[in-house]
Amino acid sequence: MPALAMSLCLSAFAQDVPDAAIVKKIRTTGLENSKVMDIAFNLTDVAGPRLSNSPGLKRAQDWAVKQLTDWGLKNAHLESWGTFGKGWQVDKYYAATTAPFYHPIIASPKAWTPGTNGPIKSEVVLIKADSVADLSKYKGKLAGKIVMMDQGAALTSGVKADFSRYADSTLAQMAAAKPAAAGAGRQRPAGGPMADRMAQMMKMREVRAAMSAMLLEEKVALILTYARGGQGTFFTSNGASYALDAKPVSPELEVAAEDFLHILRLLRAGKPVELEAEIKTSFYDRDPKGYNVIAEIPGTDKKLKDEVVMIGGHFDSWHAATGATDNAAGSAVMMEAMRILKAIDFKPKRTIRIALWSSEEQGLYGSRGYVNTHFGDPKTMELKPEQKKISAYYNLDNGTGKIRGIYLQGNVAAGPIFQSWLSPFNDLGAGTVTVNNTGGTDHQAFDAVGIPGFQFIQDPADYNTRTHHSNMDTYDRLVEDDLKQSATIIASFVYNTAQREAQIPRKELPAPQPARP
Repeated sequence: MPALAMSLCLSAFAQDVPDAAIVKKIRTTGLENSKVMDIAFNLTDVAGPRLSNSPGLKRAQDWAVKQLTDWGLKNAHLESWGTFGKGWQVDKYYAATTAPFYHPIIASPKAWTPGTNGPIKSEVVLIKADSVADLSKYKGKLAGKIVMMDQGAALTSGVKADFSRYADSTLAQMAAAKPAAAGAGRQRPAGGPMADRMAQMMKMREVRAAMSAMLLEEKVALILTYARGGQGTFFTSNGASYALDAKPVSPELEVAAEDFLHILRLLRAGKPVELEAEIKTSFYDRDPKGYNVIAEIPGTDKKLKDEVVMIGGHFDSWHAATGATDNAAGSAVMMEAMRILKAIDFKPKRTIRIALWSSEEQGLYGSRGYVNTHFGDPKTMELKPEQKKISAYYNLDNGTGKIRGIYLQGNVAAGPIFQSWLSPFNDLGAGTVTVNNTGGTDHQAFDAVGIPGFQFIQDPADYNTRTHHSNMDTYDRLVEDDLKQSATIIASFVYNTAQREAQIPRKELPAPQPARP
């Protein structure tokens, strides 16, 4: 190897060796003097559910802006990313069977559905219909009734524990993954099983939409819906559009499987079931815009201060609980990482910016809107000057589980850098670097315009089995030591990225993404 080339190689390697003294400071502050659980407490127990454009999200956003300012971050503010639509919240919910005996049921109103306009009481009507035509026999008979569909899968007792961590063998497989071939997975052959499934799904949607319209026309008092889940846990969703001009729908309760199946068995056996309920919900349309929380630690280097390192996670949640693991956990970790850097009096070369996104749950709206405003449009790949100024974006949004490593999103050149940065944290269980992609969250908005965007590998914990979008996603599900570990590692990554002589390497720019038909 020529001397100059060797010198450049050694120089590049040297700049990516973590500063042991700084790592020690970060570890001490993050592991021994953490505030991450206090942050999480304020985002969950104090603010409450953070459904998009709801009062709970607004409370959390206002608190975050004040807290970031109090820590000494600059320019903490709410920044609009565009128009979202109506906010919504549950003001009151009560439902119970009163015959054959009294029993309160575990349920939640579906998001963006109306209330019952006062207390209601009715026998439950079981609707057996596989098509719109089947509904004709119920015409004129459902006004003021509580109804439910004759459907619901029987529960099976689980044989696996809810909570899990990645096995060493699984992490080894992730680390051994090879880059995907160019264009792999982008095109699917026309026709075949996938097309058949899509056609079936579209037909089911059409039938459901027609049934909903018929039930609204019939003026049913309340619809009971079978909710996915078990053991008292149910996974929630929206029951109507949040658009300002959304069509009206009927009141609808998403009912935990055990209670739904109890009522269903009785009705199938010909036993009458009586249910009483009262639901009050509120809509908020005075300000339909969506907002992200933004704050910075300004850069200090004359040449690099205009460049940016970004971290973030989505701030919004669903409404059946308080959105602890999805995603108060990631938001609290990112806020704690910024607090750690301020606590060690870090004066970064590059500007460090935190973003707490809204409306991720409806389609990554907050991060995509921000990226469109500041960096470019993935549909056309017309990029703005700021796109060249951002070194990397780091995201956290896979529950409470501790960091085990990082997904490269196919950015092979970043692998050795991140491997070096993880080395001081191998004793905390973090060391896996995989070229694999992961999706479903806000780093994708950055990756789509050629910015290095990364999501960390996290232990599964009970994210997919118990808490994700469920009524069990509460503060109690957070694992304190895991959140401390995550905030400490991310603070170190941010430090290294801010101080690195060069930006994080970039992949080839993606092609424009045409609008979907």
